[in-house]
Amino acid sequence: MGTSERVVLDSDDLSRTLVRIAHEIIEKNAGSARDDAGEGPGSGIAVVGIHTRGAVLGRRLHARLEELAGAPVPLGDIDISFYRDDLGGREPGGVPVVHSSHLDFELEGRTVVLVDDVLFTGRTVRAAIDALFDYGRPQRVQLAVVADRGHRELPIRPDYTGKNLPTARDERVYVRLEEIDGSDEVAIGPAPVGAAGGGEGER
Repeated sequence: MGTSERVVLDSDDLSRTLVRIAHEIIEKNAGSARDDAGEGPGSGIAVVGIHTRGAVLGRRLHARLEELAGAPVPLGDIDISFYRDDLGGREPGGVPVVHSSHLDFELEGRTVVLVDDVLFTGRTVRAAIDALFDYGRPQRVQLAVVADRGHRELPIRPDYTGKNLPTARDERVYVRLEEIDGSDEVAIGPAPVGAAGGGEGER
């Protein structure tokens, strides 16, 4: 962590946040439809994480949802590198890092919960919805994010939010995860020189 950063969520906070979001998802979608096993509190829900950190968070959230639902919950991940409308506005010399998408279940009739780390302009989420609908037509799409930092450019808002973080446009929200970064935390700090001020996923 840089000396000019301030931590707003530590490892325990992040874990509690995901547990809370999982409970909110179950409560909001209770009784909406049947699940793959026939019925249950997690009926009709599927989790799709947006690469990269959203996919990791999606796996963690998925585990908690299955515990609460007591039934299988489909899990997928999606790459939106070539769906964004601002590829030309990347950092100097930057190229999209392309990941494989995995959606090995039917989307029709399901409530798909998209998971990402930071919601900023809304362009990542718009691209994820476009990518998702190339695979099928879910009944509804909901959005869960760890941090909402504002500065929206599109009319998109999350259904489930870990923490609202008022930020300046020249700041950046850093979501660090054990699986990728070696530790769990959410911090706010200055954006790298020449970089946009989003999080890992948002610009």
